[in-house]
Amino acid sequence: MTQRRAFLSATTALATSLALPSLVRAQAWPARPIKFICPWAAGGSTDAVIRALAESAGKSLGQTIVVENKGGAGGMLGAIEMLSAKPDGYTLTQIPHGVFRIPHMQKVAYDPLKDFTWIACLTGYTFGLVVPADSPIKSIKDLVAYAKANPEKFTYGSTGTGTSPHLAVEEFAQRAGIKLTHVPFKGNADNMQAILGGHVMGASDATGWGPHVESGKLRLLATYGSNRTKRWPTVPTLNELGYKTVSDSPFGVCGPKGMDPAIVATLHEAFRRTLNDPAVLAVFDKYDQSVMYMNTSQYTRFARDTFAAEKETIERLGLTNKG
Repeated sequence: MTQRRAFLSATTALATSLALPSLVRAQAWPARPIKFICPWAAGGSTDAVIRALAESAGKSLGQTIVVENKGGAGGMLGAIEMLSAKPDGYTLTQIPHGVFRIPHMQKVAYDPLKDFTWIACLTGYTFGLVVPADSPIKSIKDLVAYAKANPEKFTYGSTGTGTSPHLAVEEFAQRAGIKLTHVPFKGNADNMQAILGGHVMGASDATGWGPHVESGKLRLLATYGSNRTKRWPTVPTLNELGYKTVSDSPFGVCGPKGMDPAIVATLHEAFRRTLNDPAVLAVFDKYDQSVMYMNTSQYTRFARDTFAAEKETIERLGLTNKG
């Protein structure tokens, strides 16, 4: 009996010692500022939302979260950096919806199902198509008529090739039987400068165009969500106009593969709490974004399901990688 007690005691001590390093890491973490990559240029709607989330989550963690902008490559530069980042929780990123579809369009360095830790989904965009207020195109019906009479003459900007604002318009155009000319930009701010400067005839984007619509500089032709927006309830969706095009694009916070589950849980909880922060919700409202929460396991499952669904979309649009 004495030997059995000694064995049990030693086994318990060993189990405790093995678990201790992970526990200590979780308790000591974070010990320094965290970098959160915004894979879009500064000044756009995503930049504003990520900065609000970072500030709020930083308060919960008791540590500064520094936002670093890396625009370009269709929003994929944050995902690419995760491939070389240490899985210690000090480098995070937003990974936009394009990560699920671009691998079906071209060769990429990452595998969306193996190379990232999907920590928490938090919100999602409202997308829409805008034209200058003085444009003769006053509705989607007008746009379709113009494009049929002038193939490829209508130019529109987006936040990059393969992004949701790009592919939503391409899907609409295919269903409408028209051909448009796409002009990619690094982010919302560049896209807005282009349309306001008269360099493109339209812009497909998240609601960074909102202030310009409200000021009367731009006209909103349609949005792409499942339902009309609260902010512009008279503006129709592409889906209700009969074009069978819906683009809801959830996003949140991700990290490199192989992160310590204890650190993932700590980050998840800190970012989950941001969804109760009035300051964060005010920024969501400003850019017509709603709460779209998924925990770590749900977000991981969403990634797997969406990757498969995007393959079907890319094939339908005829954009599958031929290489």
